Amino acid sequence: MALSTRTYGSGPRRIGLVHGLGADGALWKGLTDRIVALGDTTVVTVDLAGHGESPRSDSYTIDAFADGVVDALPVGLEVVAGHSLGGAVLERAVARLRPSRAVYLDPGLALALPTTGAKGRLFWAVAPLALTLAAVAQQRKAKGRPPYSAEDAALRDAARDAFDKRMTVGVFRDIAFHPAPIAAPAVPSTLVLSEDSPAVVPDDVVAQLEELGWSARRLSGIGHDFWLEDPDRTWTGIRDLFA
Repeated sequence: MALSTRTYGSGPRRIGLVHGLGADGALWKGLTDRIVALGDTTVVTVDLAGHGESPRSDSYTIDAFADGVVDALPVGLEVVAGHSLGGAVLERAVARLRPSRAVYLDPGLALALPTTGAKGRLFWAVAPLALTLAAVAQQRKAKGRPPYSAEDAALRDAARDAFDKRMTVGVFRDIAFHPAPIAAPAVPSTLVLSEDSPAVVPDDVVAQLEELGWSARRLSGIGHDFWLEDPDRTWTGIRDLFA
């Protein structure tokens, strides 16, 4: 399956961006504008299968997403960054993409969802409802944070309209039951964590990854959507990773 990509800028340094669940490449605008403004960079964004302008699929798995990204992005980029689901996908693709650096923005490496015992069986028996309630709880937690700009809100709505929602439960289940291995990074790698990060990469996992050579930094006062909530503060906190 050939995935849709977009290219911004024309500099010699090349950066790839992999979006999260329900998003698309266009929704990176708050970051692509700032990266391109560095003046020496080309940015390539990719729409995962079933997102944006990429084709839909009969089956969605993290491994299949990773295979698609490997086919869509050039090997040997200076930086590849993944957000949320895109972080889980990047973790499975990074050894083949071989960037000089990988950046993981709240990556979905080990979801805080039950997978064993009676609680796990009940959760996945009513997964659509359970995930909806979890999303509502997350929205309540985010109350009081800066609203999206009108432009970003429009981009978000367009991405949601194009998103193949049939994949939602299956993607969450795939990550929950098959978390990323706790292992040394394949390339120099940085975790960038928001205040919401424990939902997608628990603190104890972060600590273990740091012991194995990953670097980690936390952006206080910013939620899972990072640049959509506060593009300037997010850029201040991560600019050096892309320069």
